[in-house]
Amino acid sequence: MPSIPYRGRFAPSPTGLLHAGSLMTAVGSYLEARRRGGEWWVRMEDLDPPREVAGAADDILRTLEAFAFEWDGEVVYQSRRHHLYQAALQQLIDAGLVYPCSCSRKEITSVASRGVDGYVYPGWCRAGCRSQRASHAWRLRVEEPAVGFVDRLQGPYQQDLPRDIGDFVLLRADGYWAYQLAVVVDDAEQGMSDIVRGADLLVSTPRQIHIQRSLGLSTPTYCHLPLLVNAAGEKLSKQTLAPAIDAADVSRELRLALCRLGHVPPADCQSVAELWQWAKSNWSLARVPAGPCQL
Repeated sequence: MPSIPYRGRFAPSPTGLLHAGSLMTAVGSYLEARRRGGEWWVRMEDLDPPREVAGAADDILRTLEAFAFEWDGEVVYQSRRHHLYQAALQQLIDAGLVYPCSCSRKEITSVASRGVDGYVYPGWCRAGCRSQRASHAWRLRVEEPAVGFVDRLQGPYQQDLPRDIGDFVLLRADGYWAYQLAVVVDDAEQGMSDIVRGADLLVSTPRQIHIQRSLGLSTPTYCHLPLLVNAAGEKLSKQTLAPAIDAADVSRELRLALCRLGHVPPADCQSVAELWQWAKSNWSLARVPAGPCQL
């Protein structure tokens, strides 16, 4: 694809229907792209069939259409891109940067310490698989201690990967690709210059930067938008029983999303078209709060 000044994306997972938190992310990423004269793509991250909800992918797209989002190009489905992930993994295998791991989750959690995002793998299989199980995962070696970046909204962020994360999985033992590898490969292949997404993925970014460096890829600019949380402070998700967006009252839901992102439309903006016109003219990342917003 030809290089452009700005290319962003919205990448929902069809593990449930679009809720108010994911709408906030879609609105923020869309407006940042349009305000900067760039492209905005939609990518369906459908790489975990056991967790996916039948019909959710189509429903998400219908909901985006009901809100009058206009995306560039065709919708990309990760489930159709396995060859790209396999090629990236093979590149890492050839470079000696990954290794097979036969350890089970139960074995790891019985002894491993907790890191910033799960248990820190103790490196048992670095010198060779410690068991003869037929199935195994592929882990990326973590050698670089400090990986950091400056988020456009959250500011400086850094992790000590060996201490905080450990060698992490790129291909699971059940044959499913890990999110961390797939998202890096897709963002690079699609030419994404700027990643605007929810703050729940801030903790994943150092791992993704490590993968980019291991594959010789450039690192895009990152911006992590505030999360929408319930009264208990939990991120809205399928696990916290977040209700689906009410597509019957689009203008109200769009206004709420804008307000939560620090942009309060004037009272005379009533229709969806008027709200989008105002938002595109007035959008500024400087007005967006960094912290979580309560539902």
